[in-house]
Amino acid sequence: MTGSRVAALLLAGGLAAGAAPAAPFEMAVAPSRFELSGARSGRIGQALELQNVGNQATEVAVRTIDWRLGEDGTVSYHDALLPDSCRPWVLLERPRVRLAPRERRSFRFQIDVPPDAPRRECRFMLAVEGVEPAYQAAVQGRGLSLALPVTGRIAVAVYLAVGDAAPRLSMLGVGMREGAGGRTPVVTVRNDGDAHGRLGGSLEGIDARGERQEWLPDSTPVLPGQTRALALTPRATEEGGPPARPSFPVRARGTLDWEDGSFEVEAEFR
Repeated sequence: MTGSRVAALLLAGGLAAGAAPAAPFEMAVAPSRFELSGARSGRIGQALELQNVGNQATEVAVRTIDWRLGEDGTVSYHDALLPDSCRPWVLLERPRVRLAPRERRSFRFQIDVPPDAPRRECRFMLAVEGVEPAYQAAVQGRGLSLALPVTGRIAVAVYLAVGDAAPRLSMLGVGMREGAGGRTPVVTVRNDGDAHGRLGGSLEGIDARGERQEWLPDSTPVLPGQTRALALTPRATEEGGPPARPSFPVRARGTLDWEDGSFEVEAEFR
């Protein structure tokens, strides 16, 4: 959920023999998320840029969906309205858009905040989905063979702070976490506010070989009421390649920022 543009490229290639060809889903959207503020009884209008980056005309459907983010960073999507969903506040320009090859178009949406809305953060996703299946997935087992249509989707998060809703982050500590890629430094943060927060900034680290690296925090959101252990990872090289694997222990110090403050960090990760 970061950056200014999200792109999806699903091609009907490399399929199992006998799978039916289908339309490609080659779309780019911008921005990758909306972070808005509004008052009760307010009307907020925004536009999402859609671009067909393929060489064939395509039709996409646009709708709202609810979502949840677990403290472990996993995201789940929900077609049905979740409790306290603010999707009924949202009006979309149209349900479907057809784009010519390489065409770029703005798609408008509007959020009407009710006069009795409590101070809160309204969160939903704009789902841009292919109308035609992007390809057929072959599933075999127990003597059965199925070809299932798979549809491309790009989901763009929308955050709307109502009534001065804001994050309130506190840092609970630093440590190491075991994962599939080995041990990873983490910083544990709690959000006692009523809107999401994100960490920024960086730490300067020196590993056991004396090599210096800049360590960046995971910038995915910490939702209200959550406590999350956010990974710290070395910045990629100037050439865009993967960073050198550090040799622990790593001594690190620096400042991690959030929307309304910062944390001074000095730690040794082993």
